[in-house]
Amino acid sequence: MNFFVDSFVSALFLVTSGDQELFQIVGVSLQVSSFSTCIASLLGIPFGFFVSFGRIPGKRLLITILNTLLALPTVVIGLFVYGFISRRGILGPLDLLYTPKAIILGQVILIVPVVTVLTIAAISKIDERYRKTAMTLGANRLQTAGVILHEARFGITAAIIAAFGRVISEVGISMMLGGNIKGFSRTMTTAMALEYDKGAFSLAIALGLVLMGLSFSINILFHFFQGRYRS
Repeated sequence: MNFFVDSFVSALFLVTSGDQELFQIVGVSLQVSSFSTCIASLLGIPFGFFVSFGRIPGKRLLITILNTLLALPTVVIGLFVYGFISRRGILGPLDLLYTPKAIILGQVILIVPVVTVLTIAAISKIDERYRKTAMTLGANRLQTAGVILHEARFGITAAIIAAFGRVISEVGISMMLGGNIKGFSRTMTTAMALEYDKGAFSLAIALGLVLMGLSFSINILFHFFQGRYRS
């Protein structure tokens, strides 16, 4: 018990004292997670809109596949991407392996289905009369799409926040593709795993506290925008 209390006190000291190594790791995590979320949003939101309103064959099957991809294990994505960016892979000459770019690539694959599915859910709940009214008033297809996206903005924002929460706490992709290199590709989750293996719990607990704080803030934002969307 004393060991846990001492580790917890040391962790609080690291957080409050602005430990350089701690905040460097947090910075890498926020950087890769933010980039991957932005890229996934740029891909997932238009795709979700297209699936919602487009008349495409096999639409239900496509949505089923997207829902299935929500449960795709991170280690499977890590193995898949590793096969492409390793030295013997198709993208080997780009030297992406064990870099933040590799983590971003894997995380984008992880959360594009999240953003797409939640965007589809948000847009599908918009009353059809918005589209009909916009078209009756002379709006073209692009303007009509803008009206629909504006009405679904809270649900789409919640989708983006949920995607960010998914990648900020994942470990498989970051470990397999980033290599956990100190000061370069070490994220909060990979650093926690390393510190645990070393038996150095202070930094691991400090990172856990920061991660829990971020997760709590993300969930507050997610529920806020969900509440605004449902109202």
